[in-house]
Amino acid sequence: MRFLIVFIIPFVVACNAQQMPNKTSEVKTAQEALSKVLFQGKTELEFVEKSEDVWQSELSEMAFYVIREKGTERAFTGQYWDNKEAGLYTCAACGLALFDSKTKYKSGTGWPSYYEPLHESYIREDTDYHLGYARTEVMCNRCGGHLGHVFPDGPDPTGLRYCINSVSLDFIPEEKREAYLKEYK
Repeated sequence: MRFLIVFIIPFVVACNAQQMPNKTSEVKTAQEALSKVLFQGKTELEFVEKSEDVWQSELSEMAFYVIREKGTERAFTGQYWDNKEAGLYTCAACGLALFDSKTKYKSGTGWPSYYEPLHESYIREDTDYHLGYARTEVMCNRCGGHLGHVFPDGPDPTGLRYCINSVSLDFIPEEKREAYLKEYK
């Protein structure tokens, strides 16, 4: 009897798991489809390189401080921390679509938080120990701009919290998504 339980229970659990709908895979499928439309399936991006003087002339003082000098805006002061509209969040420096509003959630931190980027190759991560503990910086992979940090205390399905400065982002509302997509074709 013990022999049957050891082999039958895992089999039943595995069969039931396959039949349950998986919201994570639905979101992933939608994100993959969007990234294929945006960048024709390319996962390697051409790096946008500009001098710091050019970046400074193109960005606001606060955006330059955060994006180029790796600063942080104060919590609850950014324009997107409480935004509930549907759409895309793009890099404020180069326009690359980074996060979909479908992955945004209220973390209570005062910064926009997402559990997953639009495509894993659109962001770059770098872990440092400058504060005496590991902290993982998140940057735009096309222009190298500082976005914020990622922490392992987020919600399911990833368990991650991409804590991003609002000033590092621009927002494309759902009704303007098509115009944005045409620009990138």
